[in-house]
Amino acid sequence: MNQKVFEKIELPGIKNIIVVASGKGGVGKSTIAANLAVSLARKGFKVALADADLYGPSIPMMFGVQNEQLTVDLKDGKEVIQPIEKFGVKLLSIGFLVPSGQSLIWRGPLVSNALTQLFSDTDWGEADFMIVDFPPGTGDIQLTTIQKLTLAGAIIVTTPQDVAVSDARKATAMFTHQNLQVPLLGVVENMAWFTPEQHPDEKYFLFGKGGGEKLANEFGMRLLGQIPLVMEIAEVSDNGTTVYSKPNKTIIDAFDEISDSINEMLKFKV
Repeated sequence: MNQKVFEKIELPGIKNIIVVASGKGGVGKSTIAANLAVSLARKGFKVALADADLYGPSIPMMFGVQNEQLTVDLKDGKEVIQPIEKFGVKLLSIGFLVPSGQSLIWRGPLVSNALTQLFSDTDWGEADFMIVDFPPGTGDIQLTTIQKLTLAGAIIVTTPQDVAVSDARKATAMFTHQNLQVPLLGVVENMAWFTPEQHPDEKYFLFGKGGGEKLANEFGMRLLGQIPLVMEIAEVSDNGTTVYSKPNKTIIDAFDEISDSINEMLKFKV
């Protein structure tokens, strides 16, 4: 990897930029990013959520705003995009600009340029936290974001099984590369166990056990939280709401504990 110095994008109103990453798809990374953002907003923080998954944006649907139209204003002689806001979170995604069902067939340079514009041409205003939802893997989008933005840290999402942990290990190693060196805030283990609605005290470890803790220990990270596999999470994602719209205290407490840990590590209070 070349040690080229990249010009940083200045986002003066953003205090902490946190990326949420995974090694593979299907581990619930966007679900974690979305509900973490809402958890922080509910605690009084100003929050932005940038959907950096240009090939498979899901944030608009998760927030139920996939039919919203972005507006462009003139600010200091420059045209800037105004984010969509819902649940107290400022949202921006390529999904607002590309018709539903249409895929992006872009090579690296186009992706990097589009991502740069997503961050620099948006009127983010002030935010205590910006959560960036990464696509899976370690490609152009991840490298461009790391090189262009000053990051407060990264959260790694995995499920317990060995194949997911193996891929998450590669994503984690990217952040620790000597030429990148992004602080690791911790691991979130999603789908940690299954609990039947009729038997809330029972746990069934369908995908193995301890994968998130193993990864955290390997890289000296904190295990930020374990999210069980429950029907409510799938329902709220499909319906454009959040876990806070369901009376499942276990899930709500899990996300609140994660946001508390993030706030504690970055020592940032309202």
